[in-house]
Amino acid sequence: HRPDPGSLHQIDEQYRRLLPDFDAVILSDYNKGVLHSVADWIAAARALGKPVLIDPKGTDFSKYKGATLLTPNRSELKEAVGAWANEAELIGKAQKLREELDLQALLLTRSEEGMSLYRAEQIDHHPTRAQEVYDVSGAGDTVIATVGLTAAAGLELTEAVRLANAAAGVVVGKLGTAVCTFDELAQSL
Repeated sequence: HRPDPGSLHQIDEQYRRLLPDFDAVILSDYNKGVLHSVADWIAAARALGKPVLIDPKGTDFSKYKGATLLTPNRSELKEAVGAWANEAELIGKAQKLREELDLQALLLTRSEEGMSLYRAEQIDHHPTRAQEVYDVSGAGDTVIATVGLTAAAGLELTEAVRLANAAAGVVVGKLGTAVCTFDELAQSL
């Protein structure tokens, strides 16, 4: 069941009140109706010069137009753009989506294949960093949180993704949903 209009209005007001105090915005869409104003939220953040990173859901990614970065996994991307038969087809679909949505970049998380960062001028592949995988729960959250933190700190996107990949490698080596500490991240680098 969807949130009621009163609750949605409260969430919207709170978002707008808090927005000026933060350096980056991370929106994780669970397709439950809370991100009903996502296009307005993106526009408000971009007007203040803040990067907007989104973990998307559903078949229609057009609502995320103008975000800085989307971080779909393979199945989320497949839902939005359809299946691909090979790497060349995947690159074509990812880049077309990135252009259509006016994104700075699209970061595809690919489980055991690591992750791929698609930008207008280049594509960077980051192989997986985990030695042993115990549990992938929360790996996507770790990726977007790390990229968001590093983007807020002013790091270049390629470096942000390198750190996020290392952090994800730490958490999948633990059981259950886990965190990556600064010490663990430093050690894995």
